Amino acid sequence: MVAALELYLDTDATRRIRVLWDALEAEGVQSMRSLLEQRHRPHVSLAVAPRLDPHRVAEALTGMVVAAPLRLEFQHAGQFVGRVLWLGPAPTPELLAHHGAVHKRLTRAGIGLVEHYQPGRWVPHCTLSMRVPNTLMAAAVRRCLEVLPVTATVVGAAVTDHARGISHPLG
Repeated sequence: MVAALELYLDTDATRRIRVLWDALEAEGVQSMRSLLEQRHRPHVSLAVAPRLDPHRVAEALTGMVVAAPLRLEFQHAGQFVGRVLWLGPAPTPELLAHHGAVHKRLTRAGIGLVEHYQPGRWVPHCTLSMRVPNTLMAAAVRRCLEVLPVTATVVGAAVTDHARGISHPLG
């Protein structure tokens, strides 16, 4: 399992993504809704690691507004290797700068992070499904395109490690 620094979305965007999760489930695609006894929350992860100490992360980010009220415009659907389906926000200069600033502080604090979340390699996304069956991918992408675009504002942040029962809010 992995730990993450997650950015949470406003109520309307969260609702729209949850409706999309339901539509995917109706197509036979297990969505993120099914994970964690339906406690999973739509988000964009800024950083991922095998483990994160929430207190150490909070200390490294002291004085920074982690849940900066960034405006996100989800404009496309995508797929990662392994049949992971996601919605992607436009990588605005503000979003990329915020991501870079967070990583700079975490790196300076000696917190090791997964390589593909590093600045220059990170693909901002909100995961919809972890393993879409190949035969259902076209229908799943079509469902995504029916809801786009989705405009969101970041309203919260937390360090999470669901395998260890950690959800530590950050300012």
